[in-house]
Amino acid sequence: MGSRRPVAVVGGLALLALFVVAVVGLTELRDSSTPVSTLTPAQMSARLAGSPPALASLHAQAGELLPGGVTAARGRLADLRGYPVVINKWASWCGPCHAEMGAFQQASVALGREVAFVGVDSRDSSRVDAHAFMRSFPVSYPSYYDAGGQLGEALTDSALTPVTVFYDRRGGRYIHQGPYASAAALERDVRLYALGSA
Repeated sequence: MGSRRPVAVVGGLALLALFVVAVVGLTELRDSSTPVSTLTPAQMSARLAGSPPALASLHAQAGELLPGGVTAARGRLADLRGYPVVINKWASWCGPCHAEMGAFQQASVALGREVAFVGVDSRDSSRVDAHAFMRSFPVSYPSYYDAGGQLGEALTDSALTPVTVFYDRRGGRYIHQGPYASAAALERDVRLYALGSA
């Protein structure tokens, strides 16, 4: 009996230490990321008023979860040919996706008059969870629902989440794996890879 108690205590302390490390890590990730939901949908819409028709059609569907999968998304991208495009693959169960949505909200408003933003909700088994995520983290563009992950993998060449893909006006592509910690970092990459300016 006496020899088991120290093992149980050590095991319990190890679990407690892991829990503390996880909480501290999540707190630091949240503190280092851009705040989310700083703009209301009405404020975003007002700031993007007067955008070119192809981009205005995206803004009109802000926060919507669109059906149609690969076919619908590819059709939309064909309609956006000639515009820089940023595609963000996310999921409601993805912690880093939560952390970066403030950056996408701000960047899509700051650059949404010249760059098309589109989301892909990949491998989310529940539309209810996806809708709740989009209400909690409003952005100025729609997302395509991709329960099976085929669209996300076709567009990003990756099974990971989050992933961001940048297309320039000529169709050149750059893929960024992982989350963005700030709107400034995301906007820098949008300007570099989608707009072709430093």
